Amino acid sequence: MLATDEAATETLTDRVVREVKQRVAQRALTPGARLPSIRAFAAAMKVSKSTVVEAYDRLSAEGIITSRPGSGFYVDAPLAPLSLADLGPKLDQEVDPLWITRQALGRNPALLMPGCGWLPASWMPQDSLRRALRGLARGDALALTDYGTPQGLPALRQLLARRIAGQGIEATADQVILTESGTQALDLACRFLLEPGDTVLVDDPCYFNFHALLRAHRAKVVPVPYTAQGPDLDQFERALAEHRPRLYVTNAGIHNPTGATLSPIVAHRLLKLAERADLTIVEDDIFADFEDEASPRLAAFDGLQRVMSCGSFSKTLSAGLRCGYLVAMPAWIQGLTDLKVATSFGGAGLAAELVHAALTDGGYRRHVAALRMRLAKARAETSDKLRDLGVVPWLEPQAGMFLWCRLPGEIDAAAVARRALVDNVVLAPGNAFSLSQTARSHLRFNVAQCADPRIFAVLRKAIRAAA
Repeated sequence: MLATDEAATETLTDRVVREVKQRVAQRALTPGARLPSIRAFAAAMKVSKSTVVEAYDRLSAEGIITSRPGSGFYVDAPLAPLSLADLGPKLDQEVDPLWITRQALGRNPALLMPGCGWLPASWMPQDSLRRALRGLARGDALALTDYGTPQGLPALRQLLARRIAGQGIEATADQVILTESGTQALDLACRFLLEPGDTVLVDDPCYFNFHALLRAHRAKVVPVPYTAQGPDLDQFERALAEHRPRLYVTNAGIHNPTGATLSPIVAHRLLKLAERADLTIVEDDIFADFEDEASPRLAAFDGLQRVMSCGSFSKTLSAGLRCGYLVAMPAWIQGLTDLKVATSFGGAGLAAELVHAALTDGGYRRHVAALRMRLAKARAETSDKLRDLGVVPWLEPQAGMFLWCRLPGEIDAAAVARRALVDNVVLAPGNAFSLSQTARSHLRFNVAQCADPRIFAVLRKAIRAAA
């Protein structure tokens, strides 16, 4: 509790004051909540009672808490707006995942973004999208003006049920709920399953927005090391015994950021552990269309008994069409649908119509086939260029857009990112993906965004400077 990077001049009283303010900022203490007694807080903080008395006096003077004679001390400050930055670890801005995302989404044409998580616009099926838009403009006016139905467009849900059958997941259209994005699908699952304070397991490393989303749900997030075959099962089993988690969030198919795929043996053993621990699993299957052949899915082995599957088409069709989906067991659909209505009402009906039209256009199948070949070529070329700089991929992925790479000589990836940013190159340092902060010398590269030779010139310069 007392671990801190504050200056050495911080007094014990300062530390107690900071601890209370942090709890208020994180909403662990809300207005009207009673603080621990002076004796109890002193024991918990391993300080003297006089130190806590002085800290409480200072907090009272600032209007953070108030004293009620004979009753104790209570939070008096108004509830502060939620700040994810206050809930997470303190990171340099060039490493902080939310800062990286803001830069990448800023549409600054001067920036090169080899660390981002999406394809260039020129790689997307723009002709199919334009045909879909023209067709919808000529169609039923209700599709242009009305709310979507609670579960979402039936035709698209039927199509999705057929598509996930190709991954071995048996589900009817009634088990599919359309959402406004893959992120909203995951958010919906968290709202449905979690209470503040519940523990959630994540891979280490994993997609950095998992961390931010789970912090927004006030979950305790516990990392489990990820291997080339899936999560480290010994560590996974220990985490189950020690933390009794409610949920495990992971990628299906192609893992982000490592590019690894789950092995069948690990999948079966993981599900056995989950069954014994009564653990629910959410698989994010957003990269499904990048695979030539479907790799193992926990949802397929499990039959959707304790696994939910979610995804979207933002990586292969359009990030501007905010349309995702969530697939779950029949008994959970009504509750999930009610939550969706409560948080987004009718949903993105127009986007669902457009996605359905684009997916049923004959051009989409050809598009993803060409995309897989193009990514395979880009992976090989990018890997060769990185190796020339001494940057070695952790593994050679069989599909997808990511390479997870180690820098030479244990160089700090954050230092490299800071230097590259001066030359308008936005990198993705490893610790942005690692809750345990054990990926200090790693970077994630998006091979589709690495065609510009300036990236490797800047990277070479930044590595030399950091070394």
